[in-house]
Amino acid sequence: MTLPAPDSDALAASHALQNQIAADIAANDGAISFARFMELALYAPNLGYYSGGAAKLGEAGDFTTAPEITSLFGATLAQAAAAIIAQSAANILEFGAGTGKLARDVLTALHQAGVAVDHYYIVELSGELRARQQEALRDFPQVRWLDGFPDSFSGVVLANEVLDAMPVELVKKTASGWVEVMVTIDNGAFAYLEREPSASLAAHIAAQIPDADQLPDGYLTEVHPVAAGFMASLARMLGKGRGAAFLFDYGFPAHEYYVGQRETGTVMCHYRHHSHPDPFYLPGLQDITAHVDFTAMALAAQDNGVDVLGYMNQAAFLLGAGIGELLLRTSPDDAMRYLPQANAVQKLVSPAEMGELFKVLIVGQGVTVPEAIVRADRSHRL
Repeated sequence: MTLPAPDSDALAASHALQNQIAADIAANDGAISFARFMELALYAPNLGYYSGGAAKLGEAGDFTTAPEITSLFGATLAQAAAAIIAQSAANILEFGAGTGKLARDVLTALHQAGVAVDHYYIVELSGELRARQQEALRDFPQVRWLDGFPDSFSGVVLANEVLDAMPVELVKKTASGWVEVMVTIDNGAFAYLEREPSASLAAHIAAQIPDADQLPDGYLTEVHPVAAGFMASLARMLGKGRGAAFLFDYGFPAHEYYVGQRETGTVMCHYRHHSHPDPFYLPGLQDITAHVDFTAMALAAQDNGVDVLGYMNQAAFLLGAGIGELLLRTSPDDAMRYLPQANAVQKLVSPAEMGELFKVLIVGQGVTVPEAIVRADRSHRL
């Protein structure tokens, strides 16, 4: 695959980040964990993919998310949020709000439904995206930006494609057991290096990967201690209040994640609407993601005091939350307006598009999720 060439400024920024990562490797006895490499590539101040200035989303960016496809995604999520707000508090907290479009669509739909939102908090690590959010949401005075988790929270938490961008550890099964796949420098280029895992990483491997003896030698995969830590913090925050978190992402339960046919792992990179598997390509200029182990996420939340309220594919959630009824507010006879919306909904719910690969994990306490949504619950498969 031939990828689009970056301009000279972007290339210079990537080279500066490569030098920073190389210095970090040199300072750590010649190797760093893949999670540390991914952390620097995505979040190094001013140079990382999410902390730098390049556009991330939309036609000018590298990938498109569900809120960017249609406002009906946010309007549907607003209906689920309204049910939780009625049982808790009129607050919403969104992690990784992208361009701000989901926040705008949710707030607009709630306003039209007569549901007041007292506070809409956003935790955003990207300076470029925060600036876009501030412009997109300038007409909503209840929006505030935070730098991290509040100590406690009551209301609705939203996280769309947040977990997949959290650093993962790469591990590989060998004839003598699991090894950690680290990042080093070889002949002036980033390369992989295998080492015995630390005790804490070995514990994560043992806890996260079921039936490891059924996997072949050479099997490469990921474990997710950072995302599990995020879920633990989220649970502790919600545990001091009342509400629910809706987490949308692509991934699988553990028994579908750690299977023989996924022997090269799920790490994937996104650059100018091209997907490829090389995380070492132009660090800082591309997104690096991995699929989510939803079993590990659910257990991390449960172990820290909140309940799993639902788990289902995105199609089941959106249909249960009423996206079909919202679509039909536009008459099918008005083809110019109806067909683009219908095509967008098809992309969100079709099993061949986002409908099956994307899942929704709902965790919380002190509230119940609308019956039309939990009717599709598959948490028994976690």
